[in-house]
Amino acid sequence: QLQASGGGVVQAGGSLRLSCASSRNIFSFTVMAWYRQAPGNGRELVARINNDGSTKVEGSVKGRFTISRDNAKNTVYLQMNGLKPEDSAVYYCNAASPSSYIWGQGTLVTVSS
Repeated sequence: QLQASGGGVVQAGGSLRLSCASSRNIFSFTVMAWYRQAPGNGRELVARINNDGSTKVEGSVKGRFTISRDNAKNTVYLQMNGLKPEDSAVYYCNAASPSSYIWGQGTLVTVSS
């Protein structure tokens, strides 16, 4: 299971750090990722971290968001800086392996202008 947390209300330009805690060893997953879904939109990939530690952040948030992990805590983080109103969405963490595809419950981020 994945437990996402850290969402909230922040003013434009502010920062938040989202956490995704896994009940399993995160090395059992091929990749872990953060997605987001704004009202009326589909779910979009924000950033991912592969089993080998390599990362990819999507273009719309590149330079502002960073994905990282704490292996000892089996937790993946999404550090979000320079937040914009268009970053407002429900953020979901996801973990994939050859045998499973798991979603966390989502955490709401609201950025006020």
